[in-house]
Amino acid sequence: MIKRWFAIALLSLITWLGPVSMAAQAQDLAKATFAGGCFWCMEKPFDVIDGVVSTTSGYTGGKKLNPTYKEVSSGKTGHAESVQVEYDPSKVSYETLLEAFWTNVDPLDAGGQFCDRGDQYRTNVFYHSDEQKALAEKSKAEIDNSGKFATPIVTEIVAAETFYPAEDYHQNYYQTNSNWYRFYRYSCGRDQRLAKLWGEENS
Repeated sequence: MIKRWFAIALLSLITWLGPVSMAAQAQDLAKATFAGGCFWCMEKPFDVIDGVVSTTSGYTGGKKLNPTYKEVSSGKTGHAESVQVEYDPSKVSYETLLEAFWTNVDPLDAGGQFCDRGDQYRTNVFYHSDEQKALAEKSKAEIDNSGKFATPIVTEIVAAETFYPAEDYHQNYYQTNSNWYRFYRYSCGRDQRLAKLWGEENS
């Protein structure tokens, strides 16, 4: 009888600790948000980084509530196509995420990205804390001061706003529509421009 009671008590404790443990784990995760042109092309560079838990394509930086892809694509909502990264800071640093961001965008282009033109395809770093802001500004200044580019970086570093996940068919597009994804990247000139800016390994 005592053994059975102990087993029930132990099972109850494990059951109770499960959600608590998952909640504690979730609290240890952080968010980073970036705009780098077409969000189809911005998930994979982060997904391959150890410590990144998830990436979500979406819209942020505008004023319209719950915008749709069609509305954002019109360029009238103020939102940018973006990707929100959930990551474990104990496994990957924000600096590493910044490096992945910079080397997957054209930070010199103020009119959009590659073949996608308009403010909805702008580059932005959306910081979620003062620490992220400081690190982003530092990394931007380091690239600007490196002499790598003849013109200054135009990417703005701004406070994170409400992030709206995009429609389901946009999520993990590089996996669900891999052939079209590769064709789009190349035909848009993304790979060629990234290779010119950052080297072949970043195309």
